[in-house]
Amino acid sequence: MQVLLHNLARKYYERLNEPTKGDINTAIDGLEKEPSEGDIKPLAGQKGRFRLVAGSHRILFRYEQEHIFITHIEPRGQAYNKKNMRGKR
Repeated sequence: MQVLLHNLARKYYERLNEPTKGDINTAIDGLEKEPSEGDIKPLAGQKGRFRLVAGSHRILFRYEQEHIFITHIEPRGQAYNKKNMRGKR
């Protein structure tokens, strides 16, 4: 499956240091596999949205036909804010 990043996720990713980018890249590589690998769980109360653990960060995403759409990449403590839970369409 092809992974697509929302602009907010891409901007945040670009500001990260190299070791953190490595953690996120490894997690995304597992996400692209069939079946997806990694610590993936559905978000409570968020139909069709999931989270993936990447070190101290959380990757919030949803499956869209043949794509995985990453809406947010956030530190663990900020990943579940109400603003992030609304999702991006």
